[in-house]
Amino acid sequence: MQTTQATQSTQNVQNVRNTQMYVLALNPTDSVTEGFLPAAQRLGLRTTLLTDQPGAHRDRHPDLEILECDVRDHHAVITRISTHRPPGAVFSNSDHLQAQTALAAAYFGLPAKDWRAALRTKDKAEMRRHLAAHGPGDDAVRSVELAPGLDAPALAALDVPYPCVLKPREGVASEDVVRAGGPAELIRHYERVRARRPGAVLVAEEFLPGELHTLETLGDGRRLHVLGGFRTELSPPPYFIEERLTYEPALPAPVVAQVLERLAELGVGFGACHTEFVLCEGRARIVEVNYRAIGDQCDLLLAELLGIPLFEHILRTHLGEPLPADLRARRDGAARLDYPCADRAGTLTAAPGPADLASGDVRLTYRPVRSVGERHELYHTNRDFLGVVRATGRDRESVDRAVNGFLAGQSWEITP
Repeated sequence: MQTTQATQSTQNVQNVRNTQMYVLALNPTDSVTEGFLPAAQRLGLRTTLLTDQPGAHRDRHPDLEILECDVRDHHAVITRISTHRPPGAVFSNSDHLQAQTALAAAYFGLPAKDWRAALRTKDKAEMRRHLAAHGPGDDAVRSVELAPGLDAPALAALDVPYPCVLKPREGVASEDVVRAGGPAELIRHYERVRARRPGAVLVAEEFLPGELHTLETLGDGRRLHVLGGFRTELSPPPYFIEERLTYEPALPAPVVAQVLERLAELGVGFGACHTEFVLCEGRARIVEVNYRAIGDQCDLLLAELLGIPLFEHILRTHLGEPLPADLRARRDGAARLDYPCADRAGTLTAAPGPADLASGDVRLTYRPVRSVGERHELYHTNRDFLGVVRATGRDRESVDRAVNGFLAGQSWEITP
């Protein structure tokens, strides 16, 4: 049986070899740089990167074909592809580019996500409206869109549920996400965010109390695999910075069923999806749906922990290949990620370098996010990350000991 499967895998690689794949990207990310591009190379794909930031990508991939393109505009993407080589697949792992990618792929008759599902998961207000209209009433989350130009009296008069969470309608990575306990706080936060995002539509939605979890899924449009999830620990209020994620191989079946029902209502089921939800008294309520693979090196950790070619599987769905009925993912491991964060604005004057360590069955990797000498403001978002610690092992206790021991021996110095 193992020989047959290995032969079939080899045949599949040969079938896609030299297929032209276009990858859409904004800024470089670890997911693309360390995950998807190496996977495309292993599959033998002919890969072209379309981006509005070609210089940043060329620094990391000098041998990759990189074309400048306004990737936020699906018309520009279609034109760039149609004037280059015929495509065999169009793919992106960017939050901002899922609808554009889906529209471009559909234009060329290629496997793709439903552009409507990509849009409604990206647009947080539309997601709330859709779930309220198609899901159970007690799962609906009260939400109000805040247009640009509202003054303080207009904000105070809105029917906003307090406490509420203020966020950009199409934001990512906790950018400008903040909790408000009442109208005065909402007005103050609105004005602060508005100064940075003068034309953006914001959303004020009901704060969901409970434990924050994720569910990671992978589908081919017919079959949906659950890869597990993470228990997420956040910074103190009023901000929502992810400070630690602990892998959970199996959530209670009723909880998983609730989340999968919401994803089905949204039309999600093709490729990777990273869903955040709050669990309170056994009930799962959606925070947001990111129709792409989880980032911040969690996807790199998942591939290692589960022992599967995760990035290749994701790319294969966009090449039109069905996923295997059994991914043969390991379920006997433990994992954790920690994100040391800046607590003040200033210049990073001392910090540990990259590390790859092994202790018993635990493998620990540390990668800096900021370089010594860089100056940053305090953002109250994931942009405050100084580095990423990720560790895998057989049990949670040994993983926790390894991570705690590593962090205790390091220091990050920030000079105002």
